[in-house]
Parts: sequence; C-alpha cells; structure tokens
Amino acid sequence: MPKETSEIKGYHAHIYFDSETAETARRLREEIERRFDIEMGRFHEKPVGPHPRFSYQVAFAPELFGTFIPWLALNREGLTVFVHAETGDELRDHTAHVFWLGESEGLKLDIFER
Repeated sequence: MPKETSEIKGYHAHIYFDSETAETARRLREEIERRFDIEMGRFHEKPVGPHPRFSYQVAFAPELFGTFIPWLALNREGLTVFVHAETGDELRDHTAHVFWLGESEGLKLDIFER
C-alpha cells in the first residue's frame, strides 16, 4: 500500500566530515545558518549514533526540501551528506527513506533494534 507524504514530519541532513575536512564542514554550516531557517545540531568530531563518521545534523521542514536540498547538492564542497525523512519509524527512516549526496556509507543500524 502506498504511503502518503503527509507521514513526513520533517527531514534531517547529516553532513559527514573528518579531521581533514572539518574546516570545509564549518564553512558550509555557517553558510547554511546564514541562508536557511533551520535547526542545527551539534558539531560532532566523533561518530555519534548510527553515523560512521564525524557529522552534524541539519533539521528542516518538508516545505524546505525543494530549496535546501538542491542548494546543498551544489554547495556541499565534496562532503558526503546523508538525508532522511522523519516519519517516526527510526529504522525505516534511516534505511528506506534516505537520499545520499556523494558516496553512501554504511550506518550502524543495530541501535534501532526493535
């Protein structure tokens, strides 16, 4: 049975970086904050949750998807970005409801055990 887009309450974009690309990630973060009305997560210089690399989260409303994601695709400066829907089903949101800008990476999904 098809799902309705009304199930999507928001999106998260996780910007991945490492020690060599941290300054690029900081510049991108500053530009995102300057341009968009979004909620920024902490700048984690260690893997956190299911994410295999350093990252920070950008939480945004479904209405911003059409402007924010294309902008991010053009301005990510080679950084990998993991984007997922927020429907309330954490496992599916991190596996089935995803988009990658750049190379995809394996997530640590065992934290979502049912």
